[in-house]
Amino acid sequence: MSFWIPEPPPEPIATLPMVASKSESNRALILQALSQGAYRLHNVSAARDSVILQSLLASEEETLNAQDAGTTLRFITAWCCAAGRSARITGTARMQKRPIGLLAEALKELGADLEYENEEGFPPLKITGFEQKAQRISIAGDVSSQYISALLLIAPFLEQGLELEIDGELASRPYVQMTTGLMKQLGLQVEEDADLFRVQPQEAQAAEFTVESDWSAAGYWYSVLALRGAGELTLLNLREDSLQGDRALVDLFESLGVISRFTEQGLVLRPGPRAERFEADFTHIPDQAQTLAVCCAGLGIPATLSGLKSLRIKETDRIAALETELGKLGARITVEGDEVMHIDATPLQLRGQEIACYDDHRMAMSFAPLAALGPLKLDDPGVVAKSYPSFWEDWNLICS
Repeated sequence: MSFWIPEPPPEPIATLPMVASKSESNRALILQALSQGAYRLHNVSAARDSVILQSLLASEEETLNAQDAGTTLRFITAWCCAAGRSARITGTARMQKRPIGLLAEALKELGADLEYENEEGFPPLKITGFEQKAQRISIAGDVSSQYISALLLIAPFLEQGLELEIDGELASRPYVQMTTGLMKQLGLQVEEDADLFRVQPQEAQAAEFTVESDWSAAGYWYSVLALRGAGELTLLNLREDSLQGDRALVDLFESLGVISRFTEQGLVLRPGPRAERFEADFTHIPDQAQTLAVCCAGLGIPATLSGLKSLRIKETDRIAALETELGKLGARITVEGDEVMHIDATPLQLRGQEIACYDDHRMAMSFAPLAALGPLKLDDPGVVAKSYPSFWEDWNLICS
């Protein structure tokens, strides 16, 4: 059903409660489950991915259906091994085309009895047992940081612990650093040495953890202010010393005319000077690529975005989706393979076109700020529930 995006005011001024980080929440939920309740969590995300994960961790069913939640499916696969849980793990049709082979093979090397139900390297898969046979394994670092995080999260609770060697460049490094940083905050010991992680077997000690607001979600509000060039937005519960890699938004959006200032409440955004062109490598922060691509197109700033390889295997092929949907608005885009996107300085023409979301929450939220430039529709506004169920409520706050 078509949804007209409400136009933000010329000078948006609002304080936004924000959604809790699903990335932090999902990691903390796995650790809490493996610690047998030693960890008390506060402000856990209400995003659908986190709700699904909580449901699966509590489920006694043989089939664990992660639906469209990629991180959840990968984390629950590793959790089943560490928890000695036999299960059939599956997801939506799209999820069954997203690879899990590297993680599954690593778990098999550690000692998992695991087999694929259909296509090799893809869900559904079945785990029938786990007995640790290896203490040191290696895994490619340039495919998905979620595989590495999944292995690190279970490592303290394995009988022999784990030495995990990263083969090649580690993509999305901040997400792995978030994992190890959270583990350390909960009192777990993790040794990091270049391309090697060492985690000894250890018992969880009672601890509490409060989940921060989601920096990934902050990008959409940065984009609104950049496109308007006026106003002031306060985003609550975002910390300067955040564990989240998407804190890089502070520097990325400074070149697009948004100045960030931290306060006791959180983060205050105000307009500032703008650069004449934009270049950035998204290897370590892939979830921000759509937001920045759409914002640059809206500002009419020539841009080069690199490090986009992982976007091909997200909820949709995000590179193709951006080409198609920005193309509807008159953007001129050139893509080099799976890695680089060039956006020309061509003014967009918004005439009420309908943007397809492709069952991808980030497509909906990345394009929403363009309503500042003219009338625009979405075909599936409800898809935001995957990561930011209160997005439209917060949107109404800036429009009121």
